[in-house]
Amino acid sequence: MRILIVDDESEIRTVLKLLLQNAGHTAVEAADGAKAVEAVKADGAFDLVIMDIMMPNLSGIDAAKSIRLFSEVPILFLTAKSLDSDKERAYAEGGDDYLVKPFSSKELLLKVDALTRRYNSYGAKKEGADTIQLRGGVSVFCSAREVTKNGIRVDMRDRETEVLIYLAQNRGRVVSASELYEKVWGEISLPSSNNTVTVHILGLRRKLEDDSSEPKLIRTIWGRGYQID
Repeated sequence: MRILIVDDESEIRTVLKLLLQNAGHTAVEAADGAKAVEAVKADGAFDLVIMDIMMPNLSGIDAAKSIRLFSEVPILFLTAKSLDSDKERAYAEGGDDYLVKPFSSKELLLKVDALTRRYNSYGAKKEGADTIQLRGGVSVFCSAREVTKNGIRVDMRDRETEVLIYLAQNRGRVVSASELYEKVWGEISLPSSNNTVTVHILGLRRKLEDDSSEPKLIRTIWGRGYQID
């Protein structure tokens, strides 16, 4: 699982990173709430965010509020506060679970496993499920055939939506232009079909990439096709 660790204390981040890596997870660090929001926007592939509440610049609570505008990734709060009122606020602002410091490594890993299992089995990130979260705050709602970026609906042509859905459902795999054309248009791919696919990819990039000249969401794998990570 890919997990984002958010804490302003580097020693705590290091300990948590080692603990998670030893348990077989991939851990990424962020030093404060603002950096956490940026990381989740840039990378929609996180399975969990473990976040301290008391941090400078942007607290964990405020960071969670911002993240909830564009992502449903589970958030596990870490805090020294144990009052019921503190827990209620944490849950109300988008937290999924709460762990009071100090805590045991076993307790943390149990919560990590429970939250990531629930998210990937029943939640928004499940491959082939109704909603797929991608990089840059892009969400694809397959059944509704709608796409949002940072919580705002993007006006898409039908074929553009279908191309994006197919790439998203095959995330991590290079999809050739011929395969895209045959699966989306339902016709045998001809040499001229590649131009049709290219036009739709360019349209998607103009609408979804922060900088369409340097695409990070839909990457071109030269000589092979296109890929979404």
